[in-house]
Order: sequence, then structure tokens, then C-alpha cells
Amino acid sequence: MSGTDIMTHSDVILRPDPSRTVIRPFDLEDPSPFAVEGHSRAQRIVDRILTLNAGELQGELDRVVSSLKERHLDVEEVLLRRFGEIELTVDREAFSKDKALLVGAYFSEEYSFESAALFNPSIVLHTNQSGLPEDTIRFGLSLRGIGEGHVSSVTFRVGTWGPDGVTIDTPSPTVVSPRIEAVDGEGDGALTRIHCPGARDISEVVLFPVTPSQRQGIEDLRLVRFLEDDGGVSYLGTYTAFSGSSARSELLRATDFRTFEMQPLRGSAAASKGMALFPRRLNGRYAMLSRQDNENIWLLTSDDPTVWDKGERIIRPKYFWEFVQMGNCGSPIEIDEGWLVLTHGVGSVRNYCIGACLLDKDDPSKVISRMTLPLVHPSPKERDGYVPNVVYSCGALVHNRMLLLPYGVADSFAKFASVSVDDLLDAMK
Repeated sequence: MSGTDIMTHSDVILRPDPSRTVIRPFDLEDPSPFAVEGHSRAQRIVDRILTLNAGELQGELDRVVSSLKERHLDVEEVLLRRFGEIELTVDREAFSKDKALLVGAYFSEEYSFESAALFNPSIVLHTNQSGLPEDTIRFGLSLRGIGEGHVSSVTFRVGTWGPDGVTIDTPSPTVVSPRIEAVDGEGDGALTRIHCPGARDISEVVLFPVTPSQRQGIEDLRLVRFLEDDGGVSYLGTYTAFSGSSARSELLRATDFRTFEMQPLRGSAAASKGMALFPRRLNGRYAMLSRQDNENIWLLTSDDPTVWDKGERIIRPKYFWEFVQMGNCGSPIEIDEGWLVLTHGVGSVRNYCIGACLLDKDDPSKVISRMTLPLVHPSPKERDGYVPNVVYSCGALVHNRMLLLPYGVADSFAKFASVSVDDLLDAMK
């Protein structure tokens, strides 16, 4: 593509790491024609475990626990919790601790949640800004990891950004196995709470699919640091839940990034992908950008952050690199001049590019200016991967009139680039 690249590209690259695994439930059932009433497959497996003599049981348990402790925290607690979740027809009180641990292990599995890809990042200001050099900030980064079965999960990193560029902290070698509970409602519409109480930092946290709507993936989390009217701060995020046959938008709430709440969005606009919240209420109402027609960018408002209907189409494809469709690349960013929105455009040969536009601060349905050429586009050096010719982001950050843009490349890995806000606005018409 023609035009001058105004971005400064970092050498930092985040690639998938197959050694990062989480312990998750391993569920086993009989095919319906072979189901035995009153004697489940789970019970038959437990019966076999109980045939082990003391030496065999201890030997297998020592091997399993030793292996898991190399990269997981609180292994015994996780296995005992899993034992408690299994439906049995025998008295649990009859199981010794060692037998319970081994049964829990047989119904657990290690899942490598970012073994195949690590991309489509979102970025927010970290809750801890202490101990940093001048003009340096600490940020939290969410990424979409893809593992076995092409299942998408959310994984996290911590980094800093300052005069010397971007630095990503080495992620913890251990990952917390989350506690999962439905706390409001039942079935696919329930609010689900995820606890990771032992996590020492957010790189030890992973959010993998836990509900039927998410069965095939939690995709493209768009995090935002949300400022309440009373000055309180919370972290919210919209993501796509993919069941394998249908997709819908859901909402994530996080406070300390150790406890999360996940619930489906409702309303006619929620049955779509790529929704992004504004970082504060506008005239007392929540506001959202969406792409419910799979072509244009829409502005929605609501009194309830979980209900989204109708809306107003505000940005249509106009330039050659966005003729197929447009969408947002994360939540709008408030600057002095208005709302800065990173966009994506799809053009010929399904090339995905990243652009930008500026919306009026008082009336974001008004587009003040937009880029005529992409800000970032697939280049010959970084276009190959699982899905070629794609660059995509789920959120950027502004600090000291500089924009930091993390972005995914070819649905495979993640990179970083930065640009001054002034240069970016100058590139718009």
C-alpha cells in the first residue's frame, strides 16, 4: 500500500508458549447407546482405581503430583476439589486422602491454552503503578490464546512502557487452576464467577471456556478501564463467546484480576461480534461501539451494561482497504480533541488493516475525521501465519500524548507499535 508509515515498531514479539498449561476438568461419559443406568463411566473408572494396591496407588500418585507441581500451584487442593465434583454412587467418606487425590487426577487434564497461537491483544493501565521510572507506566495485557481443538482462551501478561520502549515481564512458570461457580441463574444465561485466589500476578491467570456458549472459545476480549461517575474504577471487557455453531457477545467484570464475573449480553445487538464499551458513561448512559450488521460501525447506548438494542450506524466503509467491512479495534480512547477510535477494515483478498478515526466528544455519533490509508497493514515481513494477511487489535493505550498499539499478526503472534497522537490526528481528513 502507498503512504508513509508513521508508526514506530517495537522489536518485542509475543509468541505462543506450549509449556504454559492449566489443569481443567476431564469429563467422560458413555455414548447414549452404551450408557448403563446407575453405573456411569465415571464410577467404572473409579472402581478400577480402587483395585490398585497401596504401593501401586502411592507410586502413581507421587508421579502425577510431582509432574503437576512443576508448573501449577496448589496441586493437591485442585485435585481434591475435582474429586468433590465427580458424581459417585459410593460414600466419599470411605476414600482416603491419597485415593481422593488420585481419583481427582484421573478426571483432570493439562490443557496447553496458547500452544498454537497468541494474538489479538488488549491493553489497560495496571492497578499497580508504584516503583516505576519517570514517564513510565505499567500495563496489563490480555491476549487470545489458541490451544488443542482450536479452542480460544484468554491469557494475560504484564509490561511497562516508557522512554526506552516496551518491556514485557517474563510470565510466571505456574498457572492457577480457577474455581468456577454459577452464582446467578442457571444454564447458558447464568452469571459465572471465576476465582483465582492463589494468583500472584495476572500472568498466572487463564480464562478458558466454562459454559455451553463458550464451548469452542472465548475470543477477542476488549478490556477497558471503566471510570464510574463517583470516581470508582472497574475493569470491564466484552468478548465473543463461540459455541461451535453460534457466536454472541458477553461481558467480563474484573476487580483485582483474581476474581472475574462473566455473563451474556442481551438485546438485538448482542448476537454479534466485536462490541467495545466506552470508558465512562455518556450523559448518564453506557455507550458501546458494535458491528451488528457485519459491515458498519454502530453507536449504541443503554441504561444497563448487559442489554443492547438498535443503535445508530455512524461509520460506513469508504476507502479501498475497508470496502468489505469495518469494525472497532477496542474501546474508544478519550483525548482532548474527542474520542479516538482504532478501527479495522477488510479489503481485497480478505486483508485486515488497522485504521483510526476521531469522534466528537459530546456527540460521538459525529465523525470529525478518519484515516484515508491504514495505520498498520500486513507487510511482506509479517503477513504469514495461521490466517495470513491479517493485523488486528482489541485495544490501545494513550499516555503523554503517545499511543501504544499492541496488535496480532496473522492470528499467530503479537507485536507493538507506537505513534504520537498529534501525528495520528494529522494523518486524518
